[in-house]
Amino acid sequence: MSKRRVVITGLGAVTPLGNSCAAFWDAAIAGRSGIAPITLYDASGLQTRIAGEVKGFDPDARIGRRESRRMDRYAWFAYAAAQEAIEDANLPEDQSFRDEVGVVVATGIGGISTIRETVESVVSVGNTSKISPFFVPKLMGNAASAQISMRHKLRGPMYAVSSACASSNDAFANAYSLVAHGEARAIITGGCESTVGDVAMGGFCNMKALSTRNDEPTRASRPFDQGRDGFVLSEGGAILVFEEYESARRRGAKIYAEVLGYGQSADAYDIVAVDPTGGGVELALRRALKSANIGLDEVDYVNAHGTSTPIGDPAESKAIENVFGPRAKQLAVSSTKSMHGHALGAAGALEGVLTVLAIANDIVPPTINLEQQDPECRLDYVPNVARKMTVRVAISNSFGFGGHNNVVVFAKPERG
Repeated sequence: MSKRRVVITGLGAVTPLGNSCAAFWDAAIAGRSGIAPITLYDASGLQTRIAGEVKGFDPDARIGRRESRRMDRYAWFAYAAAQEAIEDANLPEDQSFRDEVGVVVATGIGGISTIRETVESVVSVGNTSKISPFFVPKLMGNAASAQISMRHKLRGPMYAVSSACASSNDAFANAYSLVAHGEARAIITGGCESTVGDVAMGGFCNMKALSTRNDEPTRASRPFDQGRDGFVLSEGGAILVFEEYESARRRGAKIYAEVLGYGQSADAYDIVAVDPTGGGVELALRRALKSANIGLDEVDYVNAHGTSTPIGDPAESKAIENVFGPRAKQLAVSSTKSMHGHALGAAGALEGVLTVLAIANDIVPPTINLEQQDPECRLDYVPNVARKMTVRVAISNSFGFGGHNNVVVFAKPERG
């Protein structure tokens, strides 16, 4: 059975750069940073006191008071982004259509805020009498998928994916396969995360993984720059509607881009540390290009994982060089984490939205804070200013703790 074409017909986002897809895109193209001092809790006792927080999000207005109280903060972001994406796609409301639409939303950690608050309550009271009956439904990793499915009466395949910072790209891979192989007409997919709290931040601080550039928050995330000192934690959610091409064409849907395929691999190296050779990343890149059935010369843009870590950035750059050879120097490669920070399990979803919009608008977002390029990072990282250029095919890289690697390939549907 031949695979069906899969296209993207809707986008939604709640991010440190803005609480809608349009606001997110405008800020990214302008090269603005969403990194600032932490306001969600007292971070004065931590080495890192900056993060990419979602700002000005009103859950009562976006979700409803009753419903929002039954969700963890991480699920709020996916729920609101899904509402935007589904409206953007103008999905038919008839139930026969929605019976064939599924939900696959990723998170790396899930409801850690709910867990922390509940444990604190139990300790202070001395027993479990104050545990909310919504404790388990709020903390579940599949809660965002379930809430979206219920809100929009979507009765296709529905589940969550969790593979650390590669989670969203793995969700995309699942969504693509379900639609391409005829198991769903469309899939609402993406990722969400909210870990800007003392417990998660403390853990990352003690791993020495985070930037400590507290006095210059907007300049703290600096992928591929010689002065980088770790990633900047962030939060948010983004949702894309993956739809079967003929379905989208018949109903006159707007098509942003096509999903051509993906490539997955494992580093098999370390539970946290990146393989400095980039070997696992290289495998994922080669598998993605093979899955998409495209040549090296067709790729114009790479949205890099680019976390602003000393080992990760050169390893990724080396893998791109090894795969693309001389063509690597002609690619536009940027890390939008320089602006929105690292949203862990939601990172690939945020970056997926920006990659798709780069294709749709023929504008590549920049890598900001790139002032003195690391000699080990030898590619064109679109420094500091967005670039107008034709983007026929773009790839989005996501890698995660545990050695997860996933590369997704997007393209103009009419590239010829």
